[in-house]
Amino acid sequence: MPWMKWLPWRFLIRRVARSHGFLDPMAVVSRLHSFAQPSEVREPVELIRAGVVFHARGLINSRVIQHNQDWVWPYWVERQFDPKDDAFVPRAFSITHVNLTHRNWTAIGLPDVSELPIVDPRGLLTPFLDSWSLDCWILTADGQSLLPSRALISSQRLENDCLAVITETHEENLYLKTHASVQAVESGPICNLRIQAHADKAAWAVLALRPYNPEGISFIHTALLSTERNRWTIDGKHTVEFSATADRHHVSDYRSGDVYIHLRDLADNLSGECDVGMVTAAAMFKLEPNQTRELLFKILIEDEAKKSPAPTISWEQSLQGHCRLQIPDRCFQSLYDVALQTLILHSPEDVYPGPYTYKRFWFRDAAFIIHGLLCAGLIQRAERALDRFPSRQAPNGYFHSQEGEWDSNGEALWIMRRFCELTDRPPKPGWQNPIRRGGHWIKNKRLSAESGVPHAGLLPAGFSAEHLGPNDYYYWDDFWGIAGLQSAACLAGFFDEAAGETFNREAKAFTEAVDQSLTGVADRLGRPAMPASPYRRLDAGAIGSLAVGYPLQQCAPDDARLLDTVKFLLDHCFVNGGFFQDMIHSGINAYLTLHVAQVLLRADDPRYLELMDTVAALASPTGQWPEAIHPRTGGGCMGDGQHVWAAAEWVLMLRNCFVREESGRLILCQGVARRWLQSGAEISFGPAPTTFGAVSVNIEVNETEPRVRVTWQGEWHAEAPDIEVRLPGFKTVVCTPRQQSVELPLEGSE
Repeated sequence: MPWMKWLPWRFLIRRVARSHGFLDPMAVVSRLHSFAQPSEVREPVELIRAGVVFHARGLINSRVIQHNQDWVWPYWVERQFDPKDDAFVPRAFSITHVNLTHRNWTAIGLPDVSELPIVDPRGLLTPFLDSWSLDCWILTADGQSLLPSRALISSQRLENDCLAVITETHEENLYLKTHASVQAVESGPICNLRIQAHADKAAWAVLALRPYNPEGISFIHTALLSTERNRWTIDGKHTVEFSATADRHHVSDYRSGDVYIHLRDLADNLSGECDVGMVTAAAMFKLEPNQTRELLFKILIEDEAKKSPAPTISWEQSLQGHCRLQIPDRCFQSLYDVALQTLILHSPEDVYPGPYTYKRFWFRDAAFIIHGLLCAGLIQRAERALDRFPSRQAPNGYFHSQEGEWDSNGEALWIMRRFCELTDRPPKPGWQNPIRRGGHWIKNKRLSAESGVPHAGLLPAGFSAEHLGPNDYYYWDDFWGIAGLQSAACLAGFFDEAAGETFNREAKAFTEAVDQSLTGVADRLGRPAMPASPYRRLDAGAIGSLAVGYPLQQCAPDDARLLDTVKFLLDHCFVNGGFFQDMIHSGINAYLTLHVAQVLLRADDPRYLELMDTVAALASPTGQWPEAIHPRTGGGCMGDGQHVWAAAEWVLMLRNCFVREESGRLILCQGVARRWLQSGAEISFGPAPTTFGAVSVNIEVNETEPRVRVTWQGEWHAEAPDIEVRLPGFKTVVCTPRQQSVELPLEGSE
């Protein structure tokens, strides 16, 4: 309300704090802000809101988990709270206890269905966003137990055909296999948890209802077993159906402890409740000695309020026309195929950078994810997501996903341009006003170029990509701003030539301002490398400045500023072969490592392949990358446990290895690894959309001579482009537009 701003809130807060002996919170906040550049937006409210929710759960975790370590907890807790484990995190002064060591999970689902159940590394199934979970155990009559979160031997894999996560756990004479997937039925999508349990003695297979998930506590207040003993009703809202009646059933509350502790002494009961919200329940099914028993549990995951019809699109249909990769590298091949499914799964309408922590929209992530969809030939899916951009634009032209991120307009306009270029279509009528307004927003947002300060003519200080540091004048924002103006100029040429000319002039002036700023920085640093901002020394935040080379190509591949930045990063910011982001993430970033690899590939530096190998080795057994990876445990330590931007970067990396655009020509095979050139191996890629048209590339290895044949077929938008074939280890050949194949001799051979 308007009158509230007249109240002396700051004075009242200070007075109350001091009267109780606390530090003045306003003074502390002021000190915090002094570490950043002055900015109109200090912390985006969207991030504050997400952080409060995250740490509120962490506070609950701290009140529950450490005082109840006889409970069966999820895998991350069992590891992170174990003082003998590399994942151990001391807790003495940690107000909140959060998952910092094993932020790994895999989403299951169906194309165009927004519900995304997740499965943790030991098979714990969380069927709803931020909900309770289901776990499976084996308990023998003589007291032996198999608990996947505590077991030493466990493996996991992804079954691609139906996108199922399979987890197998062994311990001596006990074996448990879980198969989690989502199935389309008439009533809506069903999450299926199928188990196989085996013991060499009398035992029980246990379906356990758990008041937690891979982030921590998630409350359950009531659990009810049906009188038929084949269905749970949880909090009166969700149901879990059993394929067999439960032979035994037990429920416990927080005061009594985990139901696991009492499975041998609790009386059989049908229901339980807990005012704290920590109900645990166990449905137990008899196992005969040396006989494997199969059980199926079903959860309807569609929100009843939506009344959505069952999906009609299969995985096979969703992949129709996609850019297919065929290489004799099983690891790279599998990661590419899984990455495509990840992109499809997380683009039901909007695109999401993750199934859980990041199941919301950012323009930054969306630009890269949609680019991955486009380059993989999934054009309609990309177009559908782009059509939602205008609704997120503010009246002043700002493409808003969160305040203070001045890169968003550039990213939105750039990906719109890429869509038009790759499809050879003009901007859609519904995009035209948003393009015009988006370009003017960048133009109006720039600071004065006449001030003479290092940030003259740049975008204001902002929060930018939050892992670069406090508010500052980030070059990342500026490079994207230039790209946005260039894209607006190109696109406006179809419907408003005057606006296009204005944006083109502004892009040139903006580029000159950035160049002048970087010249001053080079003098200050004594080298051409580009820090994160004009006021920063070289540090891990410089990774953002690589945008000028990848993906924007605003400089030559051998630009001294670009390559010196890469040199600094490789020399000072890599751990275990991958880029380690010190700021906030404090982990190895698969997608940012691939940004470095893209710059190296473009510069014909063979180290790109070493970085690809590193990223491949960092993938989880199900082919996923968390946003940031713990250098000791290999588990996720930041962000979502399945980072869709990383999947998009893997698709884009493989695409550019086979085909990419550079300076008005097409470069083929520049990143194809020599180890793939095996006799009889099938090596092909396509059809790959490019700015010149879709192209399919095939490589044949000569069995008797040191030669290979590269052939290509293009459906060009106009005339065939100039094509250069740059297969590593072979002579580079510049082809005529009419050519469709070339034989390449080894370098140094005739």
